[in-house]
Amino acid sequence: MARDRRHRLLLLLLRYLVVALGYHKAYGLSAPKDHKVVTAIEYQEVILACKYPKKTIAFRLEWKKLGPSVSFVYYQQALQGDFKDRAELIDFSIRIKNVTRNDAGKYRCEISAPSEQGQNLEEDTVTLEVLVAPAVPSCEVPNSALSGTVVELRCQDKEGNPVPEYTWFKDGIRLFGNSKLGSPSTNSSYTMNTKSGTLKFNTVSKLDSGEYSCEARNSVGHRRCPGKRMQVDDLNVSGIIAAVVLVALVISLCGFGVCYAQKKGYFSNGLAYYNLWSKSRLPPLFYELRMIFTDERLQSI
Repeated sequence: MARDRRHRLLLLLLRYLVVALGYHKAYGLSAPKDHKVVTAIEYQEVILACKYPKKTIAFRLEWKKLGPSVSFVYYQQALQGDFKDRAELIDFSIRIKNVTRNDAGKYRCEISAPSEQGQNLEEDTVTLEVLVAPAVPSCEVPNSALSGTVVELRCQDKEGNPVPEYTWFKDGIRLFGNSKLGSPSTNSSYTMNTKSGTLKFNTVSKLDSGEYSCEARNSVGHRRCPGKRMQVDDLNVSGIIAAVVLVALVISLCGFGVCYAQKKGYFSNGLAYYNLWSKSRLPPLFYELRMIFTDERLQSI
């Protein structure tokens, strides 16, 4: 009895397994194929492959670009959007003739075809990565600087993919990341960050005067910004001291002059003369106000 029960249980499990497999094929629940990544250089061509064993008469093919909003690339036997003019269908694959950076993203092809168990659905997903050469980088170089100060030059590109690395040039000669490897005519106090594109002089000197340019480079290409001249001048210490002494002398002379005039009573005589002048020209009301104001000032002296 126990053996019969085990035998029936095994038959029941096999029957459920066969039914499940039949449902799996009939409704297209087959597992998707391995995810692929395709790399293309901008403005060149690329093929988004969708492999299927064989073409059948009644198959249905759709290509979609996935994202926040799904858009059709190939639908109802026709290419959609701007792919009409720059793409073509090859079997189940799509050949894009002129790839742009906006084409980067994840794509999925869906093939539906009848089978013995019913409608069968196959899916294939591919990610397109578009490589972009750097544009002419934006370079920030000061026109002038004082010797002994900290100066930082900046270089940046926002278009390159992968992210470019940066190299600085002085008078057409490449500057090394390690300042000690540079030419004898350059200062040994600079540091260059090839990732961020900065060239920093901790203590700039007159030897650092020259024309500077920056190059952005990645695996696709490279571009360089036009050279800009930076002039480094020494700080004129003697001139600054002379100017300070001259200003101090002028202030001292003015102070001595004021003290001398106050001792001689020039300020008092001037006030009396001003009151007499105001009295002869102002109306009575203004004269009274002037007298009150003058009395208050004389009391405060």
